[in-house]
Amino acid sequence: MRNKLSELRTTLDGRGAKHVQLREALRQYITEHTEPGTAIPSERKLTEHFGVARMTVRHAIDALVAEEVLERIVGLGTFVAHTKLDLQMKLTSYSEEMHRRGMVPDARVLSFEQMAATPLIARELQIEQGAPVVRFRRQLLADREPMSVDENFIPAHRVPGILEDEPPTSLYNVLSEKYGLVMEWGEDTVEATAASPSIARLLNVEMGAPLLKIQRHAYVARAMVDYSVSYYRADRYKLWVPLQRPGVRTPRTYTAKRFS
Repeated sequence: MRNKLSELRTTLDGRGAKHVQLREALRQYITEHTEPGTAIPSERKLTEHFGVARMTVRHAIDALVAEEVLERIVGLGTFVAHTKLDLQMKLTSYSEEMHRRGMVPDARVLSFEQMAATPLIARELQIEQGAPVVRFRRQLLADREPMSVDENFIPAHRVPGILEDEPPTSLYNVLSEKYGLVMEWGEDTVEATAASPSIARLLNVEMGAPLLKIQRHAYVARAMVDYSVSYYRADRYKLWVPLQRPGVRTPRTYTAKRFS
């Protein structure tokens, strides 16, 4: 869309506020003619093109930014936003979720190995420091674009022989089908963080870019089986959390969702 003002409707009729008409003209063009990441013309150029006040243009753009149709990047300009996937917490498969969204999932294995539990891992898994654990680290992609980096830690005695096979395409499926470990419940901690150099490289974002960091403890009955740490691109995900007043039944069943 950069500098292609000729494709935009140039006149605004008298029906309705001008910033609303301008917003819809921009929305139509974005939908029909652009791709995510495309820069839109500057406020000055749009002001000249439509013959309206700069504040009118700003209101229209602000509305589309609020709707996440556009995104502003400080120092660079305003761009057509990537669609953000709603990240609902759920004990399910990443592959299943991407297929449901019409996207092609893929994963690149970064490590699949046994290691001694560090003090941090021992504390999170509630095992002895130095006890053997299986570490499974992956870069998850959708339509060939990096989406997240996941790292799982499982007590080795829970999964004997798992390293003798190829790395699983779905960890939770293997745990369920081969080892009878069906994850029944879990606890997630979600926080904002900044991309380290190594994570930024894997996610194809700038160092220091905002990420969603999710730590999970997953259980079979009362036994913790999996501790994981995931980093999601904040420009591709938004967290969706259903709320319900205590004691009030909901006509809809909400289940938490996350990718494995």
